[in-house]
Amino acid sequence: MKLRDIAHSRTGDKGDISNISVIAFDEKDFPRIAAYVTPERVKEHFAGVVHGDVVRYAIPSIGALNFVMQKALGGGVTRSLALDAHGKCLASALLDLEIPDGAA
Repeated sequence: MKLRDIAHSRTGDKGDISNISVIAFDEKDFPRIAAYVTPERVKEHFAGVVHGDVVRYAIPSIGALNFVMQKALGGGVTRSLALDAHGKCLASALLDLEIPDGAA
């Protein structure tokens, strides 16, 4: 299944850092999201885009994960020639991540 089937996402940016939050639609799905959406998988998913570290912060009380991705925006908004210099489409791209059906 796609991550988008059980979660939604928001993104932000600061300089060359992209910040993506993944929020479970239903709190019962949070353990599965936490188990399969790891910093390593996120970095692999964004190979060629994210050139720095990926750090994950968990906020179980609201069923959310927050990923901070360094060197992810081609130098930042004022330096990048990318069409999406703020990285807003990265949230949708992350929701394309495949995760197993069923409980973690």
